[in-house]
Amino acid sequence: MIWRNFMFNPLRSFYSVITLLLITVSSQSFAQKAPDFSLNGDKGKIQLSNYKNKVVYVDFWASWCKPCQKSFSFMNDMQSRYGKKGFEIIAINLDSDRPAAKKFLKKNPAKFKIAYDPEGKTPDMYKLKVMPTSYLIDRRGNLVNVHKGFKDNQKNQLEKTIVQALNKK
Repeated sequence: MIWRNFMFNPLRSFYSVITLLLITVSSQSFAQKAPDFSLNGDKGKIQLSNYKNKVVYVDFWASWCKPCQKSFSFMNDMQSRYGKKGFEIIAINLDSDRPAAKKFLKKNPAKFKIAYDPEGKTPDMYKLKVMPTSYLIDRRGNLVNVHKGFKDNQKNQLEKTIVQALNKK
């Protein structure tokens, strides 16, 4: 009687194959390309596609965003530590009022690139939901991490994610 369990059962085999396919497909990471953008910055145009072969941290911020103030010191630190290893930060300001952004930057100086998107087209491309939100993009232009909000107790994990992306070739 036990031998029946080993006999070919077409239905069981079909479900086994489907299950294996689903496990295989769901475990694979399908790379999603980061949407390209071209925005005005303090020193000219900033276009994401110009940063190929770099790990890029794109951060969306606004002058009224309280957590954004804390994130600037973290981003300054990360740019200083990893800039020579191919790491770039592009912080995209979404204020419609440029003087408000400039006032924020006087209080929170940036040691990284600042781009301006007063019309808010870029956040739509990235499906932005909360402020601040950062997107980590690998050397091939793929989105590898999305981080919503910013809290001091998240710094270590964010840095680990950045280092992992830098260490992948």
